Formats: sequence, C-alpha cells, structure tokens
Amino acid sequence: MLKLYNTLSRTKEAFKPLKKGKTGVYTCGPTVYWYAHIGNLRAYFFEDILKRVLEYNNYKVKHIMNITDVGHLTSDSDTGEDKLEKGAKREKKTVWEIADFYTQAFKKDTQSLNIKEPNIWVKATDTIKDQINLIKILEKKGFTYKIEDGIYFDTSKLKTYGKLWPKKMKLKAGARVKTVKGKKNLTDFALWKFSPKKSKRQMEWKSPWGIGFPGWHTECVVMGIKHLGIPFDIHCGGIDHILIHHTNEIAQAEAAYKKLLANYWLHGEFLRLKGGKMAKSEGNIVILNNVTEKGFNPLAYRYLCLGTHYRKKLDFSWEALEGAQNSLDSLYRNIKDIKPKTPAFAKASAGKQIQNYQNQFLNLINDDLDAPKALALMWKVIKDNDLSSQVKYQLALNFDKIFGLGLDKIKETKVPQEVKKLVQEREKLRFKKEWQKADQIRRQVQKIGYEIEDTPKGPKIIER
Repeated sequence: MLKLYNTLSRTKEAFKPLKKGKTGVYTCGPTVYWYAHIGNLRAYFFEDILKRVLEYNNYKVKHIMNITDVGHLTSDSDTGEDKLEKGAKREKKTVWEIADFYTQAFKKDTQSLNIKEPNIWVKATDTIKDQINLIKILEKKGFTYKIEDGIYFDTSKLKTYGKLWPKKMKLKAGARVKTVKGKKNLTDFALWKFSPKKSKRQMEWKSPWGIGFPGWHTECVVMGIKHLGIPFDIHCGGIDHILIHHTNEIAQAEAAYKKLLANYWLHGEFLRLKGGKMAKSEGNIVILNNVTEKGFNPLAYRYLCLGTHYRKKLDFSWEALEGAQNSLDSLYRNIKDIKPKTPAFAKASAGKQIQNYQNQFLNLINDDLDAPKALALMWKVIKDNDLSSQVKYQLALNFDKIFGLGLDKIKETKVPQEVKKLVQEREKLRFKKEWQKADQIRRQVQKIGYEIEDTPKGPKIIER
C-alpha cells in the first residue's frame, strides 16, 4: 500500500485516490523571470519521483504544472515589484520575451535531469478570465474588500483559515515583514493588484475593479481546478509554500466552493548551501549550468538528491556532488559489466529471487517515497553473488523506472585501438617493474578519456 506524508494531517496516510486507478497531481511550477537554481530543481525532482512511484503502482497520472509568468511579487507580503517586470527591466526585453526564454531554460534543465514532463503545462497569463471569475465568486460571497492597492481576501471571514499550519503555530507580528496600507488583517492577501498610477506595466488587464493583474495565490487555484476539478488528489510544492502560498490557495477554494482544494499536500525540504537556504533573493545559488560547466553529468545531481529523503534538508557542496558523480560512474560501470551481450530472459528458477527483491523495493518506495533506502537496495542487488548478471540487470532496469538514471541507455564502451595498445605496453612495463614509465602511460590514457583499473584478472579499461 502506498503511504504518503500529508502536510494537512501531519501524518503518513494510505493513499486513496478519488477515482480508482487514476490520480490527479498539481505541482507549483517555476516563476520564469530567471534560471531555476538547483534548490528549485530539487523540488521538481521529488515530484518526479512521486509521479514515477504512482505510475509504478499502475496509476494513470494526470499531471498539471503551472508556469507563473505574472503576479509573483518580490515579497510574500504583497509588496514589491512583479518579478517578471523586474526581469524585463534587468535584461531590457519585454516581459513576454523574458517569460518565454526562462520557460525554455527551465524545460531544458528538467530534461537534463530526466524529469518527466507534465501532461499539461499551464501559463498563468492564459487563465486571466478564469481568475477574474473566481474573484467575482469570492466577492459575491463577501470574502473580499477593496483598498487603494487592489482587491484583497479577508481571512477573518474564513474560520478554517490556516489548515496547513502546525497546530501550535501563532502568527507573529511582522511575519511578512512589510504590510500594505489599508489591509484589515496581517494574513489578508491580494487577489487583484491595481497597476501603478505613475507607470504602465507590460502585463495588465481590464477587470470589474480596474486595470491590473492577478495575485499569485489566485492563479494556482484556478489552474488546478480548471484541469483537475475540485477536490483533486495531490498538490505538491516546496516547504516554503506551506504557510502562505498553499494556505491561501486552500482558503480561496473553501471560501468559493466550500471544498478542500486537494486531499493530499506534499512538500519537499530545502537544499542548503553553506548551511543556509539556497535562494535567489539572497544571492546564494547554483544553477544547473554551473554544474555542467564544471564537468559534472547533470544526473550526478539527480543521484545526489536520491541519497536524501525528500522531507529532509540536503546540504550541497561540490565535494558532495563529486562523490555522487563517482558513485554514478561506478554504477554505470557495473551495469556495463552485467548487461547481457545478447537478449536474454531470467530462468524460472530465478523468479523467486526477482520477486523477493521487487517486493522489498516496492515496500520501500511506497513508504513515503523512500528513495535512499531503495537506492541502497539496488546496490545490494548488484553486489549479490547469488544472483546472475542477467537477473541483476533485469532488476536494475526495473528499479530505474523510479530512479531515472538512464540505466537502459548505457552501452558497452568501445575502446579505441590506440588505448588498447597503450594498456598492453603498460602491462609489459609493469612486468619489468618499471613503475614510473607505467604511470606515465596511465596518465596518457587518462588524457584520452579513459581509466585503467588493475584487477586480479588483468587491467580493465573504463571510460571517464
């Protein structure tokens, strides 16, 4: 049975979808004003594991991801500049050009990390009418008020506000740092912001309340309901969304429709750099381009993330990434070694061994997506001397449906004749105990892109 940690109940719960064999998943997507940093990408990685686990359990998954291309301000307190408008000024482009460029950059990053695409991408700017209609419903039901800055949601009118908050949590004064003049309650949030009187925005629309743009929290409610209905099964995001963004999504859905937006709320923990949260606002970031420029395989970062549970903080360092790269390289070498030379199938006698390991694997991933333990199990399979290479390979490919490390694409290394001759020459020198000359050849082979591993059975040539 699949169990997931539901932030709503603060417990692991058995997953029970609304429709048998089907699952609706909404994941908060990127705000496309700049590159996603690898801390952002960790959240999308955890959601990818979730989707793969659901599919592994034979659920048909309908996955929606939004593209926030308007309305996300530089502050959670409904103050500051729209991030897209700010990006346009920074790069002297239109907001539409900024949104398109960084949307494509985000998609390229997720492809590099082998993160599956959602079934549907939804841009916030494509649902403006839907968002205005939601605000009309809230207005009609008495949950809104107007101030000079825009239309706001009155949180004091909703008795259930704060469902995602820890039970003992109390909102501290100044929790949102700055507040907007005229707000009735500190927790109230913008549904529709009016365009500044002294300047014209590139993204603004007419509404019953005046020219402006939607609030960030309203966008996700509309996009989720539009494609998945209400309630839907699972809503995901980073833990930084719990107290404000997701809390405000739930509030609008309950106020407008008297229904919970989603039944399960899953949140991924932060990636930390030098002990602090990785964040663009703090200038404390690493992007995927930085990873590849240093010569790392993007999937080494995926492997690094696999080693820590999605609900635990992960400390990033280049040393840790190098360790992940070494482990990934070792895994690839092992897969090359056990890969059958010709198509083959496991014998019936191995059926119990396969089933035993697959059951263990399923139990681990179904225990709130425990990827670290599942990864350890795969290494146990590879090192199990009682299993044939054929069985190991079969199990590894099955497990990689979750890990997404591309094990099915690994090909046997075709070593150039030049390298083979150098290795033979090195063996002659080693036989003569001319170690210095032998080491020179090793370095020469490394420059070509190969490693020599000395084994009891002789030298093994490995592609670097």
